[in-house]
Amino acid sequence: MKYIDEFQDPDLARRLLDEIHSTVTRPWALMEVCGGQTHSIIRHGIDQLLPDQVELIHGPGCPVCVTPLEVIDKALEIASRPEVIFCSFGDMLRVPGTGRDLFQVRGEGGDVRVVYSPLDALRVAQQNPARQVVFFGIGFETTAPPNAMTVYQARKLGIPNFSMLVSHVRVPPAIEAIMRSPQCRVQGFLAAGHVCSVMGIDEYPELAERHRVPIVVTGFEPLDVLEGVRRTVAQLERGEHTVDNAYARAVRPEGNPAAKAMLEDVFEVTDRSWRGIGVIPDSGWRLSAKYRDYDAEHRFSVEGIRTEEPAACRSGEVLQGLLKPHECEAFGTVCTPRTPLGATMVSSEGACAAYYLYRRLDTTPAAREATSVV
Repeated sequence: MKYIDEFQDPDLARRLLDEIHSTVTRPWALMEVCGGQTHSIIRHGIDQLLPDQVELIHGPGCPVCVTPLEVIDKALEIASRPEVIFCSFGDMLRVPGTGRDLFQVRGEGGDVRVVYSPLDALRVAQQNPARQVVFFGIGFETTAPPNAMTVYQARKLGIPNFSMLVSHVRVPPAIEAIMRSPQCRVQGFLAAGHVCSVMGIDEYPELAERHRVPIVVTGFEPLDVLEGVRRTVAQLERGEHTVDNAYARAVRPEGNPAAKAMLEDVFEVTDRSWRGIGVIPDSGWRLSAKYRDYDAEHRFSVEGIRTEEPAACRSGEVLQGLLKPHECEAFGTVCTPRTPLGATMVSSEGACAAYYLYRRLDTTPAAREATSVV
């Protein structure tokens, strides 16, 4: 398939790896921002094929994982109400809240439905005018435009029984927070290509200049990731810190103007809590005053919920790149996909899920020798 098979070519991968090996002269720590990139890296063993001097740090790029516990508990509270049909993407149903998840709410009689688009939820609202229909709107800049469009459509069509529980987050403020952390070891970033396909790259040059880190916009296939690493390492070795678009087949510098206009109309920037990390200023979106009637948090009066993370769960450290999943004492024992302590173990983009799925438990030289890029 075009843009799939050609970006998994093992011969080209070896050539890129050879170039990275010949370029690097000192240790460098790079962070991939996107959970999809993390899964590609672990699935194909890219981190184990790179030179020992190049470390890949897994960042907070999984939208399910960073949805804060209090928002999960708000979803559970709303979904439990008999008048509500609660609609969500499937990967949110296993995310643990305080004591239960959405699957358990459904098992207890709650009307929890998996949908494949927010517009599916809007249709459910049209078909069930006597019920309140709530869509769980989470994610980064990639899922925000269709969610914004759905709220826009609900208002335009006059559908009063639809609302959205919003927990959208933005990548650039997260990069800022990571770089300001006293524990930060990151020297370069692989930026998420799909985020930049929506928002463009205008927000990144200031970050790169202020923190003197290269930021390379990167795709998700093995060759995309290797090319992103190659370009980042080359900049670091030359002492440069610029924004470089290595995903030009999908990303234009200006992004998607129509999507950005919809976001500006429906949402407004707000401080947002990130699960396991805390509040990051200006790192999220909420519905603007014009669309406040469609805010499920406001409609169902669940603003005051306060929670506390399980003490044994170290997913916050994983999301900040301070800990590899297999270094957590609970990983694979107390915490598994069937008995997760945190969202990083159940999300399809979670780092813990990637390590568990691809059996990344052995980091010995023999394991590294056996790793294949495809």
